[in-house]
Amino acid sequence: MTDEQAMYAVSQGDLDKAAILYERYKKSLLNFFLYRQNDRENARDLTQQVFLRMLRYRHTYREGASFRTWILEIARNVFFDYLKKNPTHTDLTEIADIGDSYDETEEQHQFLHRALAQLPDQYREVLLLSRFQNMSYEEIGQSLGLSVPNVKVRVFRAMQKLRDLYMNVSNQ
Repeated sequence: MTDEQAMYAVSQGDLDKAAILYERYKKSLLNFFLYRQNDRENARDLTQQVFLRMLRYRHTYREGASFRTWILEIARNVFFDYLKKNPTHTDLTEIADIGDSYDETEEQHQFLHRALAQLPDQYREVLLLSRFQNMSYEEIGQSLGLSVPNVKVRVFRAMQKLRDLYMNVSNQ
């Protein structure tokens, strides 16, 4: 069963299918929040809020729409609501488990983490969505209200800036 089929079933009242989506997305949503703030417990709470909103607003899901884009839009809204309530949140300080594709030392993870924290929000967001959430440029564009060429430019600029920041952080 695809994510879209499961969500359509949820939107039609089959709430048991929400468990499928929860299992598939809980880790990536947790990482989504860990990259944006420094508290693992808070990230878990925010992840739960996403799934609660998914159920509350299930009637707004359009059949055929990308579920991943839809759920990440909810996650962004949950995080923006969190920022409104906590305007002094601290920047990123702990590393999220970003998977087995990275063969870096803990020190390199720390450097990357600090460099990501220094990126402007618009650049950090497109990098996190494209590189760590594996979203396509089309999905990112839909989620952020940007054209695909604009997303490509932001990712390119973000990677350039991240490289510079990484070098500065690792040389300190």
